Amino acid sequence: MIISWLIGIVALSAGAIGISKPFSDGFSVPGTESQDAIELIEARTPGADADAASGRVVFAAPEGQSLGSGAGRSAVEQAIGAIGQVPGVAEVSDPYTSEAVSTDGATAYADVDFAIPAGEIATEQTDGVAAAVQPAQDAGLRVEVGGDAAAAPAEAPIGEVLGIVVAALVLTITFGSVIAAGLPLLTAALGVAVGIMGALAATAFTDLDSNTTTLTLMLGLAVGIDYALLVLTRHRAQVRAGMDIGPSIAKAVATAGSAVVFAGTTVVIALVALLVTGIPLLQQMGLATAFTVAVAVAVNLTLVPALMAVMGRRAVRGKVFLETDSAAAAARPTLGARWIGLVVKRRIVAIVIPVVALGALAVPALDMELALPGDAALSPESTQRQAYDLLSEGFGPGFNGPLTVATVLPTGVGGEAAAAEVATQLGRVDGVAAVSPPQLNPEGDLALIQVVPTTGPTDPATTDLVRSIRDAAGGIESATGTEVLVTGQTAVEIDASQKMADALIPYLAVIVGLALLVLLLAFRSVLVPLTALAGFLLTIAATFGAVVSVFQNGHAAGLLGVDQTGPLASILPVVMIGVLFGLAMDYQIFLVSRMREEVRRGATPVDAVRDGFRHGARVVTAAALIMTAVFSGFMIPDDPIIKSVGFAFALGVLIDAFVVRMTLIPALMLLMGRRAWYLPRWLDRALPEVDLDGAAMDAGPSSEQPPREAVLAAAGSATAETSPETGGGSRDQARG
Repeated sequence: MIISWLIGIVALSAGAIGISKPFSDGFSVPGTESQDAIELIEARTPGADADAASGRVVFAAPEGQSLGSGAGRSAVEQAIGAIGQVPGVAEVSDPYTSEAVSTDGATAYADVDFAIPAGEIATEQTDGVAAAVQPAQDAGLRVEVGGDAAAAPAEAPIGEVLGIVVAALVLTITFGSVIAAGLPLLTAALGVAVGIMGALAATAFTDLDSNTTTLTLMLGLAVGIDYALLVLTRHRAQVRAGMDIGPSIAKAVATAGSAVVFAGTTVVIALVALLVTGIPLLQQMGLATAFTVAVAVAVNLTLVPALMAVMGRRAVRGKVFLETDSAAAAARPTLGARWIGLVVKRRIVAIVIPVVALGALAVPALDMELALPGDAALSPESTQRQAYDLLSEGFGPGFNGPLTVATVLPTGVGGEAAAAEVATQLGRVDGVAAVSPPQLNPEGDLALIQVVPTTGPTDPATTDLVRSIRDAAGGIESATGTEVLVTGQTAVEIDASQKMADALIPYLAVIVGLALLVLLLAFRSVLVPLTALAGFLLTIAATFGAVVSVFQNGHAAGLLGVDQTGPLASILPVVMIGVLFGLAMDYQIFLVSRMREEVRRGATPVDAVRDGFRHGARVVTAAALIMTAVFSGFMIPDDPIIKSVGFAFALGVLIDAFVVRMTLIPALMLLMGRRAWYLPRWLDRALPEVDLDGAAMDAGPSSEQPPREAVLAAAGSATAETSPETGGGSRDQARG
């Protein structure tokens, strides 16, 4: 098995590298007016390329001086000429012929159009632009660069490395063995490698965004470690209890491995369901990451057992991770044992306090604002943000977010006059600062009109302006015989944000519905899946509220090094729901599957919760700390968007693992008692039998097999209960 995996990884890597093509950075929102307009412009304007890179160079004169004449103008013109000689630059506008100098003469800009796609811009281009403007800077001008012409800040992967280091430390402390700690890290890395190689291979057949592998790396590494941790922990506990290596590996795969299958299935469902958003970027990220999670499951069912067999007793050296003897556990209670004891005694308090606290934390989410990240969201120290601010000061806040109105003109004579009338009527719309003269294509059947808003790109008033123009389009079209479509980067961002906001409810409905079926199969219970999903909704609401409070409203932002607040990235809520849902169901299955196993062995509801928690809590604790470490690493870069992603994921994991899964859910299980395992008989008969807790293994020789008389007695006692109390649980116990 080990050799097969190694051969497969080498073959896949060689093939992927051989056939892969460059990633694409094109962003599209199919089915929106802005995207329809882009496609119309490309079809009717020869040479138009929406994927071509573009940038902007902004010049600012020293205080009290002007760029309109003299040395300032000479320095700007010299820089413009040098930029035009940079390899890959197709055209550079002249500020003095394109009216790109502010009225006070203090600010000017030049648009830079490249002859290559945005995804292929390299240091040759960005360094060339920087070198071309250096003489102007030496002459005393302030020069800032935006768009693709600016060099992307080189961020050392400190966060990712730190996350892996912390994960290795947590695993080493958990197992008390470097060898055992290395197994989850190794297998997780192999799974991620297969996932990324698969994404590279896919570029040979379709366009993939360069951000596709980001979520793949982050989530693939996290779940890969968690799944291996669960299987290895079960194996170590069983061997410490006296089982031989071979039977213990089989038992670990039959129990913990089954939990991994169901946990991985819920994650895959959450990621594949991103297809309902209709956003290609999200769809690509979802499919690539779902493939990586599926690989992680396969690794833990095949490669991890093989490695445990090769390692033999070296895999179980170190400290005892789980105390398998209940009497010994009672004599030496761990922090987890003391915590669940407190929950058992104060179950009502353990329900009320988390619900009230998470509900209060969720309140700011009611005011959540969404937008696609632009230069305005970057760090104030970045040259892109500096260029943005200079343009806002010199030409008005709306200059950074112009709208492009694509106007389909009537055939025959009169097209130019119709375009001029459209421009006139657009200038009368409230919120419009300026309207440019129409630019007609060579055929004269399409005119492009630039509309500059009075407000910035992320201002809600700009969104209202786009809606106002679209509302007025019907009257304009009737009066001029044209067809009017609003596009441009700002309109694309507004449409994308709206489409992702509209997709939230359908997306939630899909993942919740499908996960409900999976959890019904896993637990053979109606109430357990419902409480699991209710707990997730609390987690996601509280996390949304915290992110809005910090990154939108600015509360405690300074503590996280956030110096730029504003609307959240519109992609964040959907991705956050998908990732946190998958992880929440992982923790649910890790904990409650062991409780169900104890119930099937005849334990009382209280003992089942207590013993199941004792076996699963430390696994979930270690897994959550590892996840938090990996995600927290993304809070180190200065980019506020990356910070918000890392903060949301890390906080969501902490809330769900420690507040919901390890406090609220056990309290609810205790409150429900045997009713927690109720399943209508007709549904019990309809659902296929799934051996999540390895009951079939107990039928064979195993050192953990309970006495047959005890199982039958427990089953008989459960059967004597009323149907609502036992439901499908009694049938499961009788089968056991």
